[in-house]
Amino acid sequence: MNRNPHLDELGEFLKARRAELSPSEVGLRGGQRRRVRGLRREEVALLAAISTEYYARIEQGRLQASAPLLNEIAQVLRLNEDQRLYLFELAAKGTVRALTSGDRQQVDTQLQRMLDDLTATPAFVIGRRTDILAWNQLAAALWTDFGRISEQERVFVRLLFTEPWMRELYADWEEVTRLAIAQLRMESARYPGDRRLTALVEELSARDAQFRRWWTDHDVAMRGKGTKKLRHPVVGELTLDWDTLTCATDLEQHIIIWTAAPGSASYDGLRLLASWAADQERTASGTIT
Repeated sequence: MNRNPHLDELGEFLKARRAELSPSEVGLRGGQRRRVRGLRREEVALLAAISTEYYARIEQGRLQASAPLLNEIAQVLRLNEDQRLYLFELAAKGTVRALTSGDRQQVDTQLQRMLDDLTATPAFVIGRRTDILAWNQLAAALWTDFGRISEQERVFVRLLFTEPWMRELYADWEEVTRLAIAQLRMESARYPGDRRLTALVEELSARDAQFRRWWTDHDVAMRGKGTKKLRHPVVGELTLDWDTLTCATDLEQHIIIWTAAPGSASYDGLRLLASWAADQERTASGTIT
């Protein structure tokens, strides 16, 4: 009998979430000293009004639970909105769709033109597995010229671990990286059998203990908006807000737009960086007068 990776991941996700809760948090007495942290399976089963054996089969990936039961378990484990979405995304998958080389995402001409027209706003397009699919000139100046990185290695999560300049750029590198991993796992619910994703996780797990630990935490998060602090080698410290837009022609392509509050030092810093990038472009093309 072939294992369903969706159900396997659902079980691992539930296991990770119950490990985060103490009996007192869900209204149970702690009882005797525990060998492992978190709730026991029998305690989750008790609160969900099902047998321990039935719940165990769900965690072991041997049983596809109904939506009402999953909703009950989600309440017991106090899942947030993103976690609930991930849980039901996994549960809804009856079969596994394998990605092929034909599934490689491409950014259309109109979207690239829009990016290029944002001369004072850094922006890039991120796809499955956090692939960097497209970017504008100011994004290249803020991060790096992604065009010089091979397509296979041009993966945001990978760059966070393999490129020292990424650790230097982000003042809150750990927070940024853990969020990127959580977003990657959220998106992986659509393709748990994706060979490229599996290879990426195996590579980063082998080379970095922090990635290995954070990936096995099974944290999930949707892409939304936030604020990041950066330390840029040309313009210094920047505090930038980021927002996510979804591409109309491919819902798995997200446009990440970075802005700063008008009148702030970061707002001026972005404009200084845009001017610097334009000068670099003119120098490279030999058009300085």
